[in-house]
Amino acid sequence: MTMTQMRTSPLPDPEYRREMYQDVPTKRFFAWVIDVAMIAMITLVLTFFSLFTALFFLPLLYGTVSFLYRWSTLASGSATLGMRFMAIQILTAEGHRLDGQTALLHTAGYFVSVVTFPLQLVSIAMMLGTARNQGLSDTVLGTVAVNRLAD
Repeated sequence: MTMTQMRTSPLPDPEYRREMYQDVPTKRFFAWVIDVAMIAMITLVLTFFSLFTALFFLPLLYGTVSFLYRWSTLASGSATLGMRFMAIQILTAEGHRLDGQTALLHTAGYFVSVVTFPLQLVSIAMMLGTARNQGLSDTVLGTVAVNRLAD
């Protein structure tokens, strides 16, 4: 992306609106930790209600809960619960909140990078090294994580 494109983008320009991107990679990490804890708790409750038969397919259950949790929370508020707690949100290339389809694609991209560990490393490096702190899925979709403004 060229400087001209960055300045004409509806997304906040990191050169002029640094506060929108300040500490976002760190906040994304802590949001991820919170989300993993939430997903683990939901999985634990479902395992209990299944009378522990879910232990036979626990990785599948955890993956399904994780996917549905991430997709539904991103689609409903453009942020997972962890992201909301850390006061960040994901915006589309047009500067809007995520819709259901974009949330689905973002979640699918996250899962592809998680199961393909080198892609996850690339994504983390991109979050730490790009002006808008965009990971691999963000770059492909044109989305960006920013600090949430007070509503």
